[in-house]
Amino acid sequence: MISPTHLHAMVVHFPIALLLVGFLFEVIGFFYKKVFFRQSAFYLLILGTLGTVVSYLAGNAAGEGLEEGPLNKAMELHEQAATIALWLTIITSAVYLCIHFFKYYKSWARIISVILFACVIAAISRTGYLGGELVYKHGAGVELALPDFSNPDAK
Repeated sequence: MISPTHLHAMVVHFPIALLLVGFLFEVIGFFYKKVFFRQSAFYLLILGTLGTVVSYLAGNAAGEGLEEGPLNKAMELHEQAATIALWLTIITSAVYLCIHFFKYYKSWARIISVILFACVIAAISRTGYLGGELVYKHGAGVELALPDFSNPDAK
């Protein structure tokens, strides 16, 4: 059975990758005026947003029971960063959907959307950094499986 901690670790990397590549495509499309890159960035943003929602929900389930104890402060920082990243990603996707749906391609709207996307990348990066600290610095979700030294025949 997959625990919430394992599920969170499995799904969290997809939105990070999708959003980073989407932002890269957005920047390329912004400077080189290539429709392919702008459309790809749009779809990667939407997929990344869906992945962010799944990661957030899995992270909430994984963090149950860790509100008290030595990891409280680090967990609280990660959860706050994740909440900001989630809402910023949803808002950015809504802006992109409005621009796409209403075909409102004014230059100021494009600049604002790229700035919003950059803020999403910053928020996702901060959240990932704090999540990495939880695992690699504080050992959150790590199960130590030491061998049974009392039984030399067991492997």
